[in-house]
Amino acid sequence: MKVILLEDVKNVGKKGDVVDKNDGYVRNYLLPQKLAVPADAKHLNDLKLQKANDDKLAAEKLADAQAFADELKEQTVELKMKAGAGGKAFGSVSSKEIAQAYKAQFGKEIDKKKLILPEALKSFGTYEVKVKLHPKVTGVLSVHIAEES
Repeated sequence: MKVILLEDVKNVGKKGDVVDKNDGYVRNYLLPQKLAVPADAKHLNDLKLQKANDDKLAAEKLADAQAFADELKEQTVELKMKAGAGGKAFGSVSSKEIAQAYKAQFGKEIDKKKLILPEALKSFGTYEVKVKLHPKVTGVLSVHIAEES
């Protein structure tokens, strides 16, 4: 009997898959547990519409991420740090501080976990920080660290 899975089922398939399983397994396990529905015309059409909607939402998220990445290229986050002996930076700048400064300066939030810093920034200057916005989109944010006067 052909069924459409409503959830991931181990050793059977993933949500949205159309699978052909034994009648007894379908009637006694998949249907009562509400893990699947029969693959009739109505349910197949619903599945097609759901997949089209999911594809549309994924395309919108990708377009939003690309637009935000383009916006990030134009922006520079300004941070100030205290200077220690010899004009060296006192302390370091972490992804949390960069995210907070970005929100304060531009009014938008960036998740600190999406900022890709190989290590904390420990000296004055301008740095390029990568921001993972989407699995297919990585933006670049310019961070300028200046000496606090």
